[in-house]
Parts: sequence; C-alpha cells; structure tokens
Amino acid sequence: MVRLTKIYTRTGDAGRTRLGDMSETVKHDLRVEAYGDVDETNSSLGLARAALGSGHPLDAELARVQNDLFDLGADLCVPEKDTSPDYPPLRVTPAQVDFLESVIDRLNADLEALNSFILPAGTEAAARLHVARTVCRRAERKVSALIAHGARINPDVLKYLNRLSDLLFVMARTANKDAGGDVLWVPGKDR
Repeated sequence: MVRLTKIYTRTGDAGRTRLGDMSETVKHDLRVEAYGDVDETNSSLGLARAALGSGHPLDAELARVQNDLFDLGADLCVPEKDTSPDYPPLRVTPAQVDFLESVIDRLNADLEALNSFILPAGTEAAARLHVARTVCRRAERKVSALIAHGARINPDVLKYLNRLSDLLFVMARTANKDAGGDVLWVPGKDR
C-alpha cells in the first residue's frame, strides 16, 4: 500500500520529477506526459461516473477501470531495466486487457449495429465518456511515441489503452441507449 505523508517535495520547483524507480527526469519527459494523460483519463472517468450516478450498471466496471489505470500509471512510471529491481514493479497484465474485452463484448451485444459515425453527444454521461475516450486515445498516442523513441514499455500497457478507448465508446453508446440512442453524424447536413 502506498503511504503519503508529505504532499509537496519541492522537486518540481525546478521542472524535475522522480519516476517510480526514484530516478529524476524533466516534467516534460514523454514518459511523464504519458502517465499524466493516463491520470487525466482517470479523472475524466470520475466525472463520467458522477454523471451516471452510483448504482448505475456501468459504475462497477468503471470503478475497476479507474483502479486499473492507477496500475497502468505505476507500470509506466517505473522504467523496464535489464537489472533486477529491489522490488517487483507493478505491471499491467493480459488478464486486465481480457476484462476490458469481455465487457466490450457483453455491452456491444445489446447495441444496434452502427450505420454511421456517431457524434460525441447525447446524455451528460455519454458525453463525458466520449471525453474520457478521447483523452485515453491521447494517452495511447503518447505511449506509442514513447515506444517509438526507444523506451521499453510493457506491451500490455498499449493494448490496455487501445481496448479501453474502445470500451469507452461502447459505454457511451450504452449510456445513450435508453435516452433516445446514438446521435448520428449526417455528412454535409448543414451545407
């Protein structure tokens, strides 16, 4: 369990921060940006959950996703190295990705097939889920860029973010299902 006794360290005052392995880097390091985007995704999900209300059928899955996103952030903040660490770092697992796929499949089975792109609109909860989806996609792009720049990253991190954005799309559709359905894009509608 993490124990936080001091909230400020003053390390960031000079534009630097510590990673999970206690190494220092600049705050604009691509790795820090990636797990910052994961944190923003998580915060967006908190707003979506508030809009859905406790007890909503999607709430339990979203609560689990929020916890898993902390695991994912912990995974990203501890760089993979050739040397054995003093303690085993927390890493995202294939089972966490499998969970997302199982929820996608279950929810998608109750939705109508799409014949158009949809607008990120509808209920407040659906709109907030779409915002979380787009922030998640940004996190996914940052992790992809981090890998392209040679960082060794647990491959399940990228898989998880990819599936999560798909799940959030399906959840947004589900949130709109009982409120009139999807808001469809009509190409060239107002020309």
